Amino acid sequence: MKPYKNKINRIRSFALALIFIGFVVMYFGIFFKQYPLVMVIFMVLGLLCIIASTVVYFWIGMLSTKAVQVVCPNCGKATKMLGRVDMCGHCREPLTLDPELEGKEFDESYNRKKPAQSGE
Repeated sequence: MKPYKNKINRIRSFALALIFIGFVVMYFGIFFKQYPLVMVIFMVLGLLCIIASTVVYFWIGMLSTKAVQVVCPNCGKATKMLGRVDMCGHCREPLTLDPELEGKEFDESYNRKKPAQSGE
């Protein structure tokens, strides 16, 4: 079984990774002190990663305000849900608001407009 994560937490983790990637890229620029142009390129690339992280954090923050807040039936904690199916952000319980999907095996493809065909 594939380990699923809450969509909001997954996007926030990606944004955090962008920050660390940006710092590492900037750090590599220090090794090129003798070549100022190369050092500046690394510094700018690192800065772009950090700016991209800020944009992603802003985007998920705006998306989070529109998310449906539900109480998980398993752990009883409030969590935000994006799409037709999502995982609880605390206990990873599969959640859905669609009565048609109730009791079915959890699959992220239910969030797509056209579900994936089996056998492809």
